[in-house]
Amino acid sequence: MTAVAARRGRGAPIAATVQENAWTLSLLGLLVALLALTKIVQPQYGPISIQGLGTSVLPLALAAIAQAVVVISGGIDLSIGSMMALTSVVSAVLMKGQSEQFGIAVVVGVLGLGLILGAVNGALVVVTRVPDIVVTLAMSFVWAGSALLVRSSPGGGAAQWLKNLVVGPIGNEWIPRAAIALFVIVAIIWIPLVRSRVGLSIFAIGSNQLAAFRSGVSVGRTKFFAYAITGLFSALAGLSLTASTGIGSPVPGPYTLLSVAAVVLGGVSLAGGRGGVFGPIVAVVVLQMIRTDLTFLNVNTNLAAVAQGVILIGVVMFGSIVQFRRARG
Repeated sequence: MTAVAARRGRGAPIAATVQENAWTLSLLGLLVALLALTKIVQPQYGPISIQGLGTSVLPLALAAIAQAVVVISGGIDLSIGSMMALTSVVSAVLMKGQSEQFGIAVVVGVLGLGLILGAVNGALVVVTRVPDIVVTLAMSFVWAGSALLVRSSPGGGAAQWLKNLVVGPIGNEWIPRAAIALFVIVAIIWIPLVRSRVGLSIFAIGSNQLAAFRSGVSVGRTKFFAYAITGLFSALAGLSLTASTGIGSPVPGPYTLLSVAAVVLGGVSLAGGRGGVFGPIVAVVVLQMIRTDLTFLNVNTNLAAVAQGVILIGVVMFGSIVQFRRARG
């Protein structure tokens, strides 16, 4: 934990900070290049398109943050999409036809539900000691089935104030409200978490579980908290789906696999212990822009999935080569 804290200390030299975040900075450069390409291919791409981009990537960005938390701890969660579906339909069913004030209570309750869902996942992983990939895959069916029990088809409603949080611009037509909402969520939850003892413990057990245990870290409790936090962010992602579409859908969608893709592309180590949430957020936008540019170029949209797969394979291979060279050095 001391090594983790030192690596993330405020007094780190600028050069070291740049080196540590080189991958994220490269992703930002790629994003700028993609935006420039989009403007060249589609000159009409402007503020309205940027607002739509912000709204569309918000659920996946929150799902990527949820996945990043548990991956940093050395695990993985394959039930994120199902938790999103369950929290989305629960919020939509409860808010339909109700007052705006009641919608606030629903949001608070759904966030609590997300914490419970994640805590159940974490408790099962810790208590049974079954590999997390097996536990969360099984629980994905449980949460997906529960979503279908709540509502078998898309529907419900959303409070107007909730829609206003993520749809449209704020202050300037180029600034999507969804982007500000994401920034506020990260500032309120992730930044205090990563600076807390629990956050340092999450990084510690991901880096070296045995060393963390010998340093006095409660591995089981830390894993439990990591999954609970993942459930919280999954609930936020589900609420953002309800807010952006105005309804809830019981279908999990591709969010689980895309969240893993964003985490890998965002520079989070699948071995745990390294990474953050900013890289995965940028990766989400990059993946969306690739799909958008292929659409503008009249390329078969199915090739977007192929392109994403090729990019991920390249990223994993490059990361493996870098890690191998570091080990030899």
